[in-house]
Amino acid sequence: MIGFLINQKEVQEMEYLIKRELDEILFDLKDERIDSMVKRAMNERYKILFQLFTRIASPKECLKYTRSGSIYKQ
Repeated sequence: MIGFLINQKEVQEMEYLIKRELDEILFDLKDERIDSMVKRAMNERYKILFQLFTRIASPKECLKYTRSGSIYKQ
């Protein structure tokens, strides 16, 4: 396990960056031109980023980025 100390401003910056990346992935997953293999990789990236996001964001913010199980099966 790796840990590091960050201040509140850094937490806010990380939260902002992760939210933008999650938004971008969600937008791209809706694009039907993207191959299913690429979408599978994007889903994996989304899961990792969401796990990181849950560690720094409030539960209310996390709910906005929670996906239903059917979406994961793309």
